[in-house]
Amino acid sequence: MKKLNDSKTEDLMQAILALENKQEAKMFLRDLLTEKEILELGNRWKAVRMLDAKKTYSEIEKETGLSSTTVARISKWLQAGTGGYGLMLKRISKNHHKTSSSSRKRLI
Repeated sequence: MKKLNDSKTEDLMQAILALENKQEAKMFLRDLLTEKEILELGNRWKAVRMLDAKKTYSEIEKETGLSSTTVARISKWLQAGTGGYGLMLKRISKNHHKTSSSSRKRLI
């Protein structure tokens, strides 16, 4: 983690925290990264969600195109990383439940 705590990466984290919505995130990431890099990040996040849903490595490899080595690395970080994957999974799940509940309320 020491390498991630320099002024350049701290500035990047501040920029990410300043994003206000999905459209801003899309614009920023597209300017910052290549399309291929964004797709790779999307595949990695998909793998995290699939691992959390107890999908097999072969299912994940087939759906994402990631190598077994990358899937294994993501699994390792999901189980014993810094906790970022778990935090986001919980936060997204929590927000999904709020959205689902409010959608149901509007239907009643």
